[in-house]
Amino acid sequence: MTRSTVRKRAASGARRERLEARISREQKTLFQRAAELQGQSLTDFVLHSVHDAAVRAIEEAEIIRLSAEDSRAFAHALLTPKKPSMKLRAAAQRYMERFGG
Repeated sequence: MTRSTVRKRAASGARRERLEARISREQKTLFQRAAELQGQSLTDFVLHSVHDAAVRAIEEAEIIRLSAEDSRAFAHALLTPKKPSMKLRAAAQRYMERFGG
């Protein structure tokens, strides 16, 4: 699911739930200033900021990032797989005998 899809779903849903947080005066002043600079209410600014942070956190947890070297090694392993060992073949045979397929 893309970030824009998640944002559209969140924007289209009615706000029925409540979220409360205690923050310092300095934090509120900072958040309020940022909201005003973006032409948003404090609530909208906080909701959009938290939403974007949540989507980013989920994407980072779900996406595997590889270095160029690791990407080449992965592609090489896919394109030139090793033959299964005798131990693996025996395990596959036992599986087929027990569960069919």
